[in-house]
Amino acid sequence: MDMDGASSVVLQALTQATSQDTAVLKPAEEQLRQWETQPGFYSVLLNILNNHMLDVNVRWLAVLYFKNGIDRYWRRVAPHALSEEEKTSLRAGLITNFNEPVNQIATQIAVLIAKVARLDCPRQWPELIPILLESVKGQDGLRQHRALLTFHHVTKTLASKRLAQDRRLFQDLASGIYSFACSLWSHHTDCFLQQIYAREEAAALGSLERTLLSLKVLRKLTVFGFQEPQQNMEVMVSLELFQLLRSPHIFALLDFLEYHPCAFIPLIQRSLEFAVSYLFTPAGEGVTFERFIVQCMNLIKIIVKNDAYKPSKNIDDSKPESLEAHKIKTAFFTHPTLTEIGRRLVSHYFLLTKEELAMWEEDPESFAVEETGGDSWKYSLRPCAEVLFLDIFHNYNQTLIPVLLDMVQNLQGLTNVEDSAQLLMKDSVYNAVGLAAYELFDNVDFDQWFKNQLLGELQVSHHRYKLIRRRVIWLIGQWISVKFKSDLRPLLYEVILSLMQDPDLVFVLILNSRSPVDDFEFRTEQFLPYLESIFGLLFQLLQQVTECDTKMQVLHVISCVIERVNIQIRPYVGCLVQYLPLLWKQSEEHNMLRCAILTTLIHLVQGLGSECKNLYSFLLPVIQLSTDVTLPPHVYLLEDGLELWLVTLENSPAITPELLRIFQNMSALLDLSSENLRTCFQIVNAYLYLSATDFLQNYAESLCRSFCNLLKDVTNEGQVQVLKVVEIALKVSPVLGAHIFQPLLPAVFRGIVDGERYPVVMSTYLGIMGRILLQNSSFFSSLLTQMASECSQKMDQLLGSVIEMWVDRMDNITQPERRKLSSLALLSLLPSDNSVIQDKFCGIINISVEALHDVMTEDTETATFKDCMLMSHFEEPKLSEDEEPPTEQDKRKKLWRGDFKSRLVLLLSACGCVCA
Repeated sequence: MDMDGASSVVLQALTQATSQDTAVLKPAEEQLRQWETQPGFYSVLLNILNNHMLDVNVRWLAVLYFKNGIDRYWRRVAPHALSEEEKTSLRAGLITNFNEPVNQIATQIAVLIAKVARLDCPRQWPELIPILLESVKGQDGLRQHRALLTFHHVTKTLASKRLAQDRRLFQDLASGIYSFACSLWSHHTDCFLQQIYAREEAAALGSLERTLLSLKVLRKLTVFGFQEPQQNMEVMVSLELFQLLRSPHIFALLDFLEYHPCAFIPLIQRSLEFAVSYLFTPAGEGVTFERFIVQCMNLIKIIVKNDAYKPSKNIDDSKPESLEAHKIKTAFFTHPTLTEIGRRLVSHYFLLTKEELAMWEEDPESFAVEETGGDSWKYSLRPCAEVLFLDIFHNYNQTLIPVLLDMVQNLQGLTNVEDSAQLLMKDSVYNAVGLAAYELFDNVDFDQWFKNQLLGELQVSHHRYKLIRRRVIWLIGQWISVKFKSDLRPLLYEVILSLMQDPDLVFVLILNSRSPVDDFEFRTEQFLPYLESIFGLLFQLLQQVTECDTKMQVLHVISCVIERVNIQIRPYVGCLVQYLPLLWKQSEEHNMLRCAILTTLIHLVQGLGSECKNLYSFLLPVIQLSTDVTLPPHVYLLEDGLELWLVTLENSPAITPELLRIFQNMSALLDLSSENLRTCFQIVNAYLYLSATDFLQNYAESLCRSFCNLLKDVTNEGQVQVLKVVEIALKVSPVLGAHIFQPLLPAVFRGIVDGERYPVVMSTYLGIMGRILLQNSSFFSSLLTQMASECSQKMDQLLGSVIEMWVDRMDNITQPERRKLSSLALLSLLPSDNSVIQDKFCGIINISVEALHDVMTEDTETATFKDCMLMSHFEEPKLSEDEEPPTEQDKRKKLWRGDFKSRLVLLLSACGCVCA
């Protein structure tokens, strides 16, 4: 690209690319995209962004294009990579001046330089750090700030590299500039304090920003610049200063503690002293900077739970550092200190704020969603306090359990609704009891507490008491899987029914509580009397809520209910079935909500069983969309969509053209070879059991082609999965299955003859060949003829090799069904007068007797032996209370086993064999 002529056209394109008119914007963006790979383009961009007379938006866009180009074309191995000559020129141009007047653009330039430094510094760009160091020494305020900003981003980027060689380079850099970084930080800190004292506010603000930037540089050098920082006196002195100066230096302490716990041991005592002092004594009562309080809590938490500070169970195996740290912690966390920490966490930091209470009043749904925020504990005060409480309570429960129980005892009985302070305190204490449920297992008789205290509090209907009703139902949710008698559940279900009709509490009930149907001791018969009412209220709530997160949680509870009661849900799902298509349509832009809908549909189909056929008009398009890898939503929906597809097939009473049609998606799914491959094979198997003939006639060719491609590059486990599908095809349709998968069978035959080393693969080979020999002997003969021709052997000789290997490797087969199959297959050869077969008579009889012993069990009623693998057509298995009823596919498998038994008896009778 000619520099002189290019500047004007690139400038024009950038100007047009800032337009709000898409007719102007789109062509300009396309033109810029085409220029990205042109030599000289980034040199033009550098000239434009360095021209301070141009429009800010144009220069901003030039920086962004330059930055993106580094990611795509700076590496030497990248397609259309920049030439070394141009990169040298660009590196020189980037550091010629640090006088960018616009803060946002200055930040982007600093990030841009850091990206180049990550790839080129120090080898191809040794002059970068010396120039930055020289520039930050200057007297010009703007130049000094911009150089310091760049220095910060460069050190941050270099410190993030994790390869051993890169870490050594950064450590070399740190050892060379650490003293300078310390003096730089000290200088700007002194300037800031002097200007504050002199009331020079404008200058103080500038010095404060430079102080923070130099601190960030020093922080990265301290944490990542030394392999053994405790050996460097200057580093340890800096850390001690950070302790004295506290916020914002506490971030450096947290980073150092995370990466160098052993080096931090000399700092534990003072760190705990200042953090506990600020959080739990009158000294910190004036501190209102919430972020600082949160980081102090994180500091205590990490020290308390750090594995490096815990001695081994066998003290003699402990490291000296661990023993030293444990000694410091034990000396610090005395009984009075722990008592004060525990009480203050609960009575001060657990309290709901006025803002939270107001939010609950104005919008109960948003308040409940906010309460369940994911990683909010890292950033919000109360959730962080709860995590600290849990960690301290777990590590020092012997001291803190009596403290918490005393707080509970002081709040026994109903609280005066006019005493808002006591209501808030009870809410906090109950919160603590719920969080520490597992620790309190042996100390709290929750069943008695529920009957004598909590149940009464749930029945107080006063508006102000909703705070306690909310907390009590959450508390029960915490304890229900820890200690809660099943006999009390009907009483709990009645309470839940009442609370679900309270608009102030229903969202908290659904979002903040563990579902009472979602635990190990759930009994369906106890829940059934309340099923219709609770399910109806859940459905009403699903229609009423507006937040996406709330809908997802309601769907989760609905799914749990359906999963627990299974077929008992059928009378009550009519409205839900009618509503889900509308919700699916409304959630087009919310893939996570659609995932929740898919999960609900999975349980719904399982509950409906064969009646799921009435949902095909909705189900099948949903499956089609969720499993189509050409559509963007599949990234989110594929896993659940495949599961829905599978359960739909398993519960479908018969094949339909629509069910067959969605299998068109499978070819691309098999080609992906993703982690969902196992489910894909299960879907193929389900089609085979559902209607092998219709399925194979429509998709045999594409399926066989996909399998051939898979077997070229697949693990042994993957190979077994493919071959199991072939085995099932042969099982349900012996003639058609053998014809369809004929291209795969020579490899199976060769694997047997060659003695495949992997036992599971060999077992599958023998299973496939057993099916063919037993159920399609004419095809076996033709395959034997084909393989004899290919191997240039006589048929009898090859057959002898197969039988010999089969008998020798019988122990590879561990499943009784396959052992029986192989024995019967080989026995079916015995009526032949072929001398090769007769020579193998003893071996065949030997493995058959072994297989017979494997499958025969004694009938205690008749004192006779019977085949444990035979089941009468009319024998209905007895289901235990916890077992689910059989699916349509289970019934199909059972019918097939009966048909196979009948065919087998006829086959063996024709062969002259006697079956015991």
